[in-house]
Amino acid sequence: MLVNGKWADAWHPVQNADEMGRFVRQVSGFRNWVTPDGRPGPTGEGGFAAEAGRYRLYVALICPWASRTLIARKLKGLEEILPVTVLNPVMTQEGWAFGGYPGAEDDPLFGAGHLHEIYTHADPDYTGRATVPVLWDTKCNVMVNNESADILRMLDTAFEGIAPSYIRLHPENLAPGIDALNKRLYEELNNGVYRAGFATTQEAYEEAVDGVFAMLDELEARLTGDYLVGDRLTETDIRAFVTLIRFDAAYHGLFKTNRRQIADYPRLSAYMERILRLPGVADTVNLDHITRGYYAIKALNPSGIRPTGPAHVERLLASA
Repeated sequence: MLVNGKWADAWHPVQNADEMGRFVRQVSGFRNWVTPDGRPGPTGEGGFAAEAGRYRLYVALICPWASRTLIARKLKGLEEILPVTVLNPVMTQEGWAFGGYPGAEDDPLFGAGHLHEIYTHADPDYTGRATVPVLWDTKCNVMVNNESADILRMLDTAFEGIAPSYIRLHPENLAPGIDALNKRLYEELNNGVYRAGFATTQEAYEEAVDGVFAMLDELEARLTGDYLVGDRLTETDIRAFVTLIRFDAAYHGLFKTNRRQIADYPRLSAYMERILRLPGVADTVNLDHITRGYYAIKALNPSGIRPTGPAHVERLLASA
């Protein structure tokens, strides 16, 4: 991580842990918003007006948080408006790196070797981990936001004046239900798999894995229609999908969430395939990056050997 703008230690997956050995995720530090007219968003300062080509999104295809933003970008038709740079899926001793792997790109703005250099461009005295996604303002040369939940939501509305869309991921009439399920989905499933995988005590692991499968069971029962909230696609579906598509390939084995696979849930399997087949979504899923990145985490897999498959996920992606 960075300490006062200097890289201080080798990258490690466990960001922090509480007294019971529970994994504790770092809170995102850049929370400004792009808005249609540049006025301040729910957090941070104003001055970030929606403009075509002004902003760049840094992502890693292994990362579910970054993939949330890629899916929103695709569904909202923002590919020509918001360029993307994809990082190497394998964590180095200095965290996320640019280039050096098929599908990974060099940094077009600063020629940086690692993502933490982008963070110190934003704040020379930054202390913390350099995470994806990052939304960068090339006009003002500052980091706008590094919180995926914020970026997902701002992409829903910020660029409507430039690229109108019939899709609304956080419609006002469904907002209470979306927000309520989002919170629980994050705690029990999205971050729950990480809390299981990075737990440092048996107690913390069992607490996390119980939550993961309680939420999967609840979602299976909830899916009597096509989507999780109301009768339309919302941001909650994106949040669920990015974890589900990685589950059998990575979390089931590496994170020891192995009571069941998503393949064992008929409704969740059909739901995952339904989201995957939405226009552009399959383009955001790269199984090679996912398995290469997760199984390269030396703290969990010292040998670096990654499994082949799973075959059912490979077949699904091949047919999408």
